[in-house]
Amino acid sequence: MICAMGFVAMIGAAYASVPLYKAFCQITGFDGTVRKAEVAPDKVLDRKLTIRFDANVRELPWKFTAEQATQDIRIGETGLAFFKVTNNGDRPITGRAIYNVVPEAAGAYFQKLECFCFSDQTIAAGETIEFPVVYFVDPKFAEDFETKGKGEVTLSYTFFPSVEGARGEKHADSSATIQSSGLGVTAKAGL
Repeated sequence: MICAMGFVAMIGAAYASVPLYKAFCQITGFDGTVRKAEVAPDKVLDRKLTIRFDANVRELPWKFTAEQATQDIRIGETGLAFFKVTNNGDRPITGRAIYNVVPEAAGAYFQKLECFCFSDQTIAAGETIEFPVVYFVDPKFAEDFETKGKGEVTLSYTFFPSVEGARGEKHADSSATIQSSGLGVTAKAGL
């Protein structure tokens, strides 16, 4: 009986390990995983960082580019970057952007308020959509011994075919709407 319970517990742990690891990485920023933030910090430092943007596509007929190669922001300041995606295919396709930060230690401090990467994105054939990303680097970045000397952070995205989209399940709304925010009036697409 003890062996059977141990066996069932090991199988359960195996199935739970992937979502638990993903949740752990998102909470802690472990392995360069960027965290979703609810509010921007109220403290902005004089120290500037260069944020580099990288855009990649795997197994999709999409063109995906960052509208800017780099941005210089102060630590704690809210940044706004734009990415453009074009579906060169002949049918609507749903994709999901996976993201990461380099150096990995910066993942605990690089946070996003709004991002297309939080959900699947469905793009019609021939359609081009511009996606905003609202982000900041937490002021604690300047205090951590692993990151305090770093002057550059790279935010990298890779779009893959969505597993949920391939099965015909839930899709993100890719229609653009105009929304007023603290950063002014912006186009909000599929956020």
